[in-house]
Amino acid sequence: METILEKQPYEERKEYGGFWIRFAAYLIDAIIVGIPLGIISVIIYMLFILPTGALELYADPAYYNQDISDEQALLFLGSYLGATVVTILLCWIVAIAYFAGLHASKWQATIGKKLLGLKVTDLHGNRISFWRSLGRYLALSFLSGIFCIGFIIAAFTEKKQSLHDLIASTIVIKG
Repeated sequence: METILEKQPYEERKEYGGFWIRFAAYLIDAIIVGIPLGIISVIIYMLFILPTGALELYADPAYYNQDISDEQALLFLGSYLGATVVTILLCWIVAIAYFAGLHASKWQATIGKKLLGLKVTDLHGNRISFWRSLGRYLALSFLSGIFCIGFIIAAFTEKKQSLHDLIASTIVIKG
């Protein structure tokens, strides 16, 4: 009796990262990025607003009954808007460098994902480029947060892909 062994291609079974573990990784990343950016943002606002003298103006209760001049109001408004623009630009640059940069790095994960054993790959398990990672991050920023539908979609897809994963043709795997 002859036994014929059929050679079947070996296909590694991938375990996909589900919603809750990815949520935990994102919380870790939010703490890692958010605390330093919060501190830097306060410093930026102080650097812009302190020279206007607005804090002294509003800190003294005797000034509450007095009108401020148009010049003082415009100076404060300009400083406030300047600080806001600088803070937003800085936060975007840091977030893009952190999320898009680390997902495209040899780690294939942010620190939060790395700690929880997750990696971001293309559909074939390969490392993604910075540009694909940037597109994934922008899709996450603009689309996935709307009513959290983009994240909830992961519960209904075969490979547990969120909306930004579907757009960028990426998956998050364990291992």
